[in-house]
Amino acid sequence: MTDPSKYLFNHTMLRVKDPKKSVAFYEHLGMSLVNKLTFPENKFDLYFLAYDGPKSASPKAHWTNRQGLIELTHNHGTETDDSYHPHNGNKEPQGFGHVCVAVDNIQAACQRIEDAGYRFQKKLSDGRMRHIAFALDPDDYWVEIIAQNPVDETEKVKETDVTTYRMNHTMVRVKDQKKSLDFYQEVMGMRLLRTHENEAAKFNLYFLGYGPEAGDKSANGVNPTAERGGVVGIDVELRDGREGGEACERMEEKGVEWKKRLTDGRMKNVAFVLDPDGYWIEIIQNENYKEGSKY
Repeated sequence: MTDPSKYLFNHTMLRVKDPKKSVAFYEHLGMSLVNKLTFPENKFDLYFLAYDGPKSASPKAHWTNRQGLIELTHNHGTETDDSYHPHNGNKEPQGFGHVCVAVDNIQAACQRIEDAGYRFQKKLSDGRMRHIAFALDPDDYWVEIIAQNPVDETEKVKETDVTTYRMNHTMVRVKDQKKSLDFYQEVMGMRLLRTHENEAAKFNLYFLGYGPEAGDKSANGVNPTAERGGVVGIDVELRDGREGGEACERMEEKGVEWKKRLTDGRMKNVAFVLDPDGYWIEIIQNENYKEGSKY
């Protein structure tokens, strides 16, 4: 029998043009390449990056038994195709928003990114929100930078420790907040961790994840979920904990719409559920719970 409390939000997949440039960017943010899958017959490769140091949330764990990974999908030949530009979700039509990294000292972290020659969609000094920034990866995906600690705008921090960073959340824009919140809680087994309502700007944010509840107050620009990994932020790729087939049976009973069932096609070890807005949610087996697993 499947247990949703054991599920993990494992990774977010991004299509990239040049994997060398993209891997280098996320490694600069402190991530490590923990797995690579190659499919030469289908002409694509998958790169899985995670925070893997001794201070990370799940050091040296099997890649399916972690939260907050980035999966980079590279279709062979795009690196030399001048016409290929992945859609980052923030241009029309809008949908996917960004991924987010929580850092120890946000001023130093942003300075380190800038010193390496990477671009920003929003620097700390831009606009009214001085406690968040948005870096741009090589394909113009937005990477939000938030603080794990209170932000002192007058402090000139000179050092940052990338081994303390967390891949915190993934943001997706949704049409109907009730339908989306019901889906991620009732079907996927997530918990509503935090709500941020902004009537003046006419948007609400809902943060969902697996595990214990979070605090409900922010201090000096610190998101109370900032130290966590594997959170879905709904601007109103999930992972199975136990047997993949049982999890899919449970979702079938709840009337989900499928992009791919386990029985479809040649790949019998993955399934894709569609959320209310048509986002693909991949369901895979956590190897840690597989019978006879060494993990």
